[in-house]
Amino acid sequence: MSEDGSGRAMTLGEVQQLVRRKDELEAQIRACYQLLEDQKGVGTDGPLVDAEGFPRADIDLYQVRAARHSIACLQNDHKALMKQVEEALHQLHAREKEKHARDEAEARAEAMSQSLPPAFAKVNAVTPESPASTSGLQVDDEIVEFGSVNVHNFKSLQNIATVVQHSEGRPLSVTVIRNGKKVHLGLTPKRWAGKGLLGCDIIPLQR
Repeated sequence: MSEDGSGRAMTLGEVQQLVRRKDELEAQIRACYQLLEDQKGVGTDGPLVDAEGFPRADIDLYQVRAARHSIACLQNDHKALMKQVEEALHQLHAREKEKHARDEAEARAEAMSQSLPPAFAKVNAVTPESPASTSGLQVDDEIVEFGSVNVHNFKSLQNIATVVQHSEGRPLSVTVIRNGKKVHLGLTPKRWAGKGLLGCDIIPLQR
């Protein structure tokens, strides 16, 4: 993580300032190299003395030495700055990725909550081998539709009991919410070894 020395994470604006500073350093380094090029192409390691060991008279020795010193200093600064820029960009990218993942998760959760219809009752228990069990009904399923009963006309559990009694031997369309998803089931109320026609316990949801 890139920090500004006070332990605080850098902002995008501060990173942009670092990048501008990097560009300025690179321009200064280029100017120094150009100056050395103009001095008979002496560069950073060309000889400053002639064949006889005397200081060269065809170049400005002071300018050359100053330019070479500046290049060495500027390149050190540039290297340190590049490390800062790289760390800061890495941190910003990680932060952006984290934010994007969080935004996506929130959007998904919101979309799911908007698209799921309201439930009016919940399955509290399911007896093994019962009609409810063989239809795939599970404990904690939230009931959205039970035959003709839905959140708009549900008054009490008697509504469900009436539908069950009138549908003995006939499949009922049941829609539940399970793990945040809608699940459609076909449930046929019928006589079996246990009590009732379903073999499950349903409780109203307190909204």
